[in-house]
Amino acid sequence: MISRDTHTVPISSRGVARNYFGTDGVRGIVGEFVTADLVERLGRASALWSGRGRVFVGRDTRASGVELEKAFARGVASAGGSAVLAGVVPTPAVALLRLDLGIVITASHNPPEYNGVKFFDRDGHKLSDAAEEEIEALLDAPATGGGEIDHVDVAGDSYLDHVLERFGSDLGGMRIVVDCANGAYSGIAPRAFSNLGAEVLAIGNEPDGTNINVGCGATDLGALRQAVTVGSFDLGIAFDGDGDRMLAVDENGDVVDGDQIVAVLALHLGVDLVAVTTMTNLGFHRLMEDKGVRVVTTDVGDRYVLEALYREGGILGGEQSGHVIVLRDHVTGDGLASALLLCGALRGRTLSDAAGAMERYPQVKQNLPRVGRGPLPQGLLERLEDVNAELNGGGRVLVRPSGTEPLVRVLAEAPTHQEAEALCARIAALVIQELG
Repeated sequence: MISRDTHTVPISSRGVARNYFGTDGVRGIVGEFVTADLVERLGRASALWSGRGRVFVGRDTRASGVELEKAFARGVASAGGSAVLAGVVPTPAVALLRLDLGIVITASHNPPEYNGVKFFDRDGHKLSDAAEEEIEALLDAPATGGGEIDHVDVAGDSYLDHVLERFGSDLGGMRIVVDCANGAYSGIAPRAFSNLGAEVLAIGNEPDGTNINVGCGATDLGALRQAVTVGSFDLGIAFDGDGDRMLAVDENGDVVDGDQIVAVLALHLGVDLVAVTTMTNLGFHRLMEDKGVRVVTTDVGDRYVLEALYREGGILGGEQSGHVIVLRDHVTGDGLASALLLCGALRGRTLSDAAGAMERYPQVKQNLPRVGRGPLPQGLLERLEDVNAELNGGGRVLVRPSGTEPLVRVLAEAPTHQEAEALCARIAALVIQELG
C-alpha cells in the first residue's frame, strides 16, 4: 500500500477572491490564460504555502507540459522547496504518491491547447477554496532560493502495483477495448487489464503531444463504440487525458455513463451511502431509494463529491461525466481503479445487464456562450426555482456556469426525450433573455 507520513507548516495569509483557480485547479489556453510565468509563480506560492517542503510533480502528455513542468519546478526551488519530477503519470497516481504537496500539469479532458495545474495536499485531498485563496495571496511573494529539483522514474510502476493489488481481480476470458485518450494512461492501462488476464485492444494509445483527447477518450466515444461492436468485444473502457475520468461502452456499443457506473458499483459494494452531484440522473435516485441507499447531492465537481464523502464517512461517489470515486484504499477518484472494479462487478453478466438495473431518464443538455465567468444573476436563479417547483419531481432543470470555460450549461430532464428537448429549449431561451 502506498502511504506517506508528512508534515505541512501553515503560512498565514490574507484571504482573497480567487482570480486563477476554477472548479479544479488552474486551467486555460496556453499562452493566454496559462503562461510559464504564472505556473512558476504558482510553484513558488504553493511551495511557500506547504512550508517549503517536498512537492511531487506529474504531468499528462500535452506538448506544453514539458515547459510548464520546468516552470513549476523552478518556482518551487525559488521558494526553498524541493520539486520531485515524475514525468508523465495519471492524476490519481500523483494523489497517491504526493509528498508535502502533489501537483499535476494537466487540463484533464480539455483539448490539447489547454493546460493547467491541479493540486493535492499532504493527505492526497484536493485543496479547499480557502487554501486556494491562500496560495493566490502568495503569488507575488519574492523568491528566496535554496531549493532543489529531483527526478524519479518509478512512479508509474509504483502506482500500477498499488491499483492492481487493491482493485484488481481475475479478468480471464474477458475481451476489452481500452481507450487511453492519447493521455497519461497510455501504456499503463492496457498493461493493467492484460496483467489480470483480459484480452485487450488498446486505442488512443499513441500520444504525440498534440492528440490528447482528440477524437478519442471519454470526451469522444465514437472510436471506442466502433471498436467494441466491430470486434465483438465484451465492453470498452475510455479514460480522459489525465486519467481521473472513466466511461464505458457495453457489448452493444451503448454508452454507460458515470451515473450507471456508480449504480453498478453501489450494488456490488453494498454501500449504504453514495455522494453524487446535481447533474445525476433521476433514475439513479429512484434506484438508490428502492435499495435503501442514502444519496448525498453536491454541487458539480468531483472535489465537492470528495468533500461530502469525507464528511459523511462514505466510500463511493461520482459524477455523470465519469469521475468515479472509490475511497477504499484510495484518496481520490481514479479512472483505472474504477474500471477494474466495474469489470469485477460483472461476475459473468454483460455490462448492459448490469447497467440495466438503473432506468435512465432522458436528459438534454446545451452549452451557451457567455462573456466572462462568475455566478448567475439572482433573478435567473429564482425563475429556475419556479420552473422546478412547477415540474414537481416529474422532471427538472439545472443551469450552472462552467468552472473551466466561458459557458453556461443547461440541463433538462423529463420522462420522455421530446419533453426534455422542449424543456431545454425553453430554459435556454430564458437564460439568453436574462444574460443578454
